[in-house]
Amino acid sequence: MTGRKSKKAPAKKPEDAAEEKPEHKPTAREIKTINKVLAGRREGAPRLEVSKSENGAAKIKSEHRDELTGMALLMEAVGTSDVDFFAGLISQLSKAGGGESDEVKLNFMLAVVKGIRPKDQIEAMLAAQMAAVHSATMRFSRHLADADQLDLRDSAERTLNKLMRTFTSQMEALKRYRTGGEQTVTVQHVNVSEGGQAIVGNVTQGHRDVGPNGVPSEPLALSHDKTLPMNVLESKKAVPTER
Repeated sequence: MTGRKSKKAPAKKPEDAAEEKPEHKPTAREIKTINKVLAGRREGAPRLEVSKSENGAAKIKSEHRDELTGMALLMEAVGTSDVDFFAGLISQLSKAGGGESDEVKLNFMLAVVKGIRPKDQIEAMLAAQMAAVHSATMRFSRHLADADQLDLRDSAERTLNKLMRTFTSQMEALKRYRTGGEQTVTVQHVNVSEGGQAIVGNVTQGHRDVGPNGVPSEPLALSHDKTLPMNVLESKKAVPTER
């Protein structure tokens, strides 16, 4: 009785051996970064899923296993507790991003709003506008790169500059709204030596006659005509006279 012959594994071709890559062993820094990203993903708001309903319309819902929980997390992320506001904002984001059926663009627009971390509906609307302006900026940046005619290039460049300035203005408006429009006044410290005078304001220096004792006959005056001139302090030291 003869035993069964074992089948030999097919020999590897030289080109197959060259394609094999050694297994990557993540470093401590890479492991820390991966854990940080995964922790932020778990603690953050869920993404949105876009599907087609029976009548062909786009159906948008949270990817969370529980629809109510997912909606609550998303509403918290955009700074609102109003269901109608949230539904309208998501609809506007989906249309501004290129269409209600584009899941990737919709989630990008939503990620921009979530990244700004709006505290109320005003900030949420401003964040949505910033997302829309940014998307339009990138679109016209592509138009400018692809323009092969002078008039098309000039039109794309003008629109691109306006969008970029608008985005900067939106950032400043958000900062002012969050700080309550407060202005910071910086007070500088002024040191005055003994026997000297400190004048705050615009000083106008004109021609002044000097008296025999070396003291100016007229003091320095502020440019504001309603301000009285300051008296000049004469030195207590005696001025030597010529013999």
